[in-house]
Amino acid sequence: MANVPANLKYSNDHEWLRVEGDVAVIGITDYAQSQLGDIVFVDVPTLDETIEANEVFGSIEAVKTVSDAFTPVSGEVIEFNEAVEADPSLVNKDPYGEGWLVKIKMSNPAEVDGLLDAAAYEALIG
Repeated sequence: MANVPANLKYSNDHEWLRVEGDVAVIGITDYAQSQLGDIVFVDVPTLDETIEANEVFGSIEAVKTVSDAFTPVSGEVIEFNEAVEADPSLVNKDPYGEGWLVKIKMSNPAEVDGLLDAAAYEALIG
């Protein structure tokens, strides 16, 4: 069973979001990292760009596949986790902690209300 912390919000695309003031910390869920397998590279070409909710902010490359990463909220990508850039396996080891991917300064914090809570996300992944 995948780990689904109750204090986070989730997207249908398997990203999680934690609100810190007007900033959203975003990563991929434990379920998503387990489906991808060993992550070998994370690319975030959108640093310092403003993007809309559900747009691709980067890609996650695993041994067997490459997957797009989508932002659940609109805003400016203000930080890319340098630790993950140096050691992409952190996403596998600690997806909700050291393995976070980006921080986004939200342009519309109300978008968070439209995301899934832990129970709804657990229902989605079965």
